Amino acid sequence: MSDPMRPRSSLRTAVVWEVLQDALDRRVKATGRDSLDVLDTGGGSGNFAVPLARLGHRVTVVDPSPNALFALERRTAEAGVADRVRGVQGDAHGLFDVVEPSGYDVVLCHGVLEYVDDPAEGVRNAVAALRPEGVLSLLAAGLGGAVLARALAGHFTEAKQALEDPAGRWGTGDPMPRRFTAEQLTGLVEAAGLRVAAVHGVRVFADLVPGVLVDTEPGALDALLKLEAAAAELPAFHSVATQLHVLGETSGATGA
Repeated sequence: MSDPMRPRSSLRTAVVWEVLQDALDRRVKATGRDSLDVLDTGGGSGNFAVPLARLGHRVTVVDPSPNALFALERRTAEAGVADRVRGVQGDAHGLFDVVEPSGYDVVLCHGVLEYVDDPAEGVRNAVAALRPEGVLSLLAAGLGGAVLARALAGHFTEAKQALEDPAGRWGTGDPMPRRFTAEQLTGLVEAAGLRVAAVHGVRVFADLVPGVLVDTEPGALDALLKLEAAAAELPAFHSVATQLHVLGETSGATGA
């Protein structure tokens, strides 16, 4: 899947796109359908929905922000995929007020669990939206990456606070309501009845490397992308990733 965003931004999405592309390809092969039904919870203005629609998939975006959904409508029109993307206002808690359960081949839950009151309920609802053979793509903020970033910035007390805080927050000024470890995320996915197919660290190095180096040093961006891809699957680096990506599969999708 070609990354539709600017090269610098691809550092934040390349690993997730690669894993998601593989999952989509396997679902297409298993179902015999070229077009899958995808639910993107918290999908905002369509960073994932629009590229997925360009591949021919039907995408429903659920987001609580009217402004984000307006931007999504404009963006899909500009991309020529308005007929394959539907935006509805809602959230993970009241998901089935706006969409039908058991209706999707793939559910994206990216950047949602950090903000919901009950992450376990958010995952259960996402899983309940899947068909008997389906895949969940879960992306959330990683605890270790925030601790490392605060420490490298010289904010050692805040780094320790984040490390010890049950929600992984470094203080009252922290804009992120909650962070997770890989073990916490995989536990939520398994508790909801899915098999964990893969765990990847996202932005292991990208947020620590000076932007001027990536933007000006010849070949630096490509080399950093390759480094991120190489480290993403290694458990040793999950503990320092800015984000964590978990791919879960229903029992019916296992081995597809």
